[in-house]
Amino acid sequence: MSAAGALPELAAVYWRPRMTAERLRRRGRLWTLTTVAHVVPFVVVAIVMVLLSPLALPVALAALAHAWLIPELYARRGATVTRSLRPAEDGPERVSRGLLGDLVDHDARELHARSGLVLEPGRLGTWLVGEAGALLVNGRRVSCWCVRATDPEGARLPSGDRVAHLLLALRSDEEGFATVANLAFSGARWRVRRRLPRRQRVALDAVRRSATLLT
Repeated sequence: MSAAGALPELAAVYWRPRMTAERLRRRGRLWTLTTVAHVVPFVVVAIVMVLLSPLALPVALAALAHAWLIPELYARRGATVTRSLRPAEDGPERVSRGLLGDLVDHDARELHARSGLVLEPGRLGTWLVGEAGALLVNGRRVSCWCVRATDPEGARLPSGDRVAHLLLALRSDEEGFATVANLAFSGARWRVRRRLPRRQRVALDAVRRSATLLT
């Protein structure tokens, strides 16, 4: 039976352990180790090829390029969780943005207008909630979560409604939200920032500024 306040969607992923701060840290370290396991062999190959023969320099450079490209591709996949989905009709879109504005304060409304993301502090870190997922910022690490709000009748929800659904679910049960969502990437903030659309980078910068003010 679900605990009081827990998201009902947890029943659909009953095999997943409930997310905690410690479990989140372990998953972040696992992502780092996985990335290192992919990158190090290419770096070793590059070094060995150059030591064996300077003529192998082009092969060594190709190996180094692969070592750089692999984490970049992971980060690119993670950054796609903040993408904007196809909008609904103009009228519902305007109404949904107005309703979303009622859920957040002035600064969050302004940031959403500029970036399409809503900043929401939580126990696990600081969240940036979009239409199809969210970024969770902890210091220099960003975890990218893919999750989508859908209408039970299959209708296409306006963008504001999508964000509002995810925001309310996050506020209702933050650990449950992170349990239901799929972790697409966890890594360095600078790497994710490079792959975000330019207008969304301001939201990630806003998290850093807010953390600086609190310290």
